Amino acid sequence: MIKVENLTKRYAGFTAIENLNFQVEKGEIVGFLGPNGAGKSTTMRILSSYLPPTSGRASIAGYDVFSQSMEARRHLGYMPENVPLYPEMRVKEYLDYRGALKELGGRRLRERVGDVTALCSLSDVSNRLIGSLSKGYRQRVGLADTLLSSPDLLILDEPTIGLDPNQIRQVRELIRNLARHHTILLSTHILPEVEMTCKRVIIINRGRIEAADTPENLVASMRSAGGIRFEAGTSDPEEAKRLLLSIKAIREVTVQTRGQWHLFTLRAERGSDPREELWRLACERRWSVRELSWRRATLEEAFVELTLGDEP
Repeated sequence: MIKVENLTKRYAGFTAIENLNFQVEKGEIVGFLGPNGAGKSTTMRILSSYLPPTSGRASIAGYDVFSQSMEARRHLGYMPENVPLYPEMRVKEYLDYRGALKELGGRRLRERVGDVTALCSLSDVSNRLIGSLSKGYRQRVGLADTLLSSPDLLILDEPTIGLDPNQIRQVRELIRNLARHHTILLSTHILPEVEMTCKRVIIINRGRIEAADTPENLVASMRSAGGIRFEAGTSDPEEAKRLLLSIKAIREVTVQTRGQWHLFTLRAERGSDPREELWRLACERRWSVRELSWRRATLEEAFVELTLGDEP
């Protein structure tokens, strides 16, 4: 559905993206992740024909996004990070207008406006001015607009930005439902959302792709494994931290004090499980132990490791 080959975008004295290569197959939900300024939005704008590339090519459904932009756009629904809406228009009026711009008319337009209004839970506010709606409802209006022409591919740039936890859950469920009928390229900073929603992840950093794989494989490939929670009673937590770091498999230790108890969070080398050594050390030092448990690594930790390396 999406094919990107050696895609590069340069500005005066600055390279936003350089030699990007990736594909998104039909029916996939792919997370497109990266720090601020990594090149995510630039890539999405090129894919949606808003920006021309400096070099390389990108295609949607086999159509070049620059030389065949009209054909490519007929297969695409793009929701930018800041949805451009007309606050003085009513929701239904706006969707009618946007549908007409997308060459919908008559019965087809009425059907599609009704469908996306119901799908995005906008029926109760269809006659309200967009400017009077909450941030969550405005995001839904933008998503409804994206869906009007029944595109094969959805490119969603931060669709949950500025939403409260309840609204995020609603949008997440909506995206899951959309995945039954659409290919989706999703950019977001909420990484637990990606783990729960996306089958594959592309991580971009400083204009280059650092990794492309399933969330599970990215986590498994981390240099450090998950964390170990170790809560113990000791009179000298700094000395305890030093002793814990002397265990070969332990890379990092942080401490939280809770009265006479201290919670040590440890990062271990990939493929290691030093809990037996921890227990022996606790017995030798006569520490009282209240918890010793393994915590699975997360996509967020994989993201930090890939984009910051060994920086703290």
